[in-house]
Amino acid sequence: VVFEAENGRQLQEALAKRGSPDVVLMDINMPVMDGYEATAWLKRNHPQIKVLALSMFEDDQAVIKMIRCGACGYVLKESKTSELLGAMKNIHTKGVYINEMVSGKLIRSVTDDEEAEITRKELDFLKYCCSELTYKEIADKMNVSPRTVDNYREALFLKLNLKSRTGLVLYAIQNQVFKF
Repeated sequence: VVFEAENGRQLQEALAKRGSPDVVLMDINMPVMDGYEATAWLKRNHPQIKVLALSMFEDDQAVIKMIRCGACGYVLKESKTSELLGAMKNIHTKGVYINEMVSGKLIRSVTDDEEAEITRKELDFLKYCCSELTYKEIADKMNVSPRTVDNYREALFLKLNLKSRTGLVLYAIQNQVFKF
């Protein structure tokens, strides 16, 4: 660890005094200068420094905005230490870190799937949502990771303009997606 900073302004001051780290772990929610602005500043003024966003925000807008500002990867604060370390190593050696959560959000962002059809896997997920199963149990039934289930859920929320599992169930009932 070269230094710690509580916000983007302190980051700028610390870079001038202590030199450049290889990778910066950047939070989004900071006072004075937030993570978006600090990351964009780093990309303009120190393009050799790689930024790994480390945040509690997992919504599409936050992830995509950080990537657009210049972050080379995005990890949730709740991630395991091994994932964080792996992400830092990947960014340092390969210049980028993309996990399942980020890749799903990037693909949706690039393809702009607002009116896209629901995929077979998303329909399977929707069917399981209409049951008593937890998201973890749904992932097990579908033979996918919980993160993949999160991606299906987020994709359906975007495509159908919904905000909750209850909304998904109501959509399935109102549109007679399945016979109950």
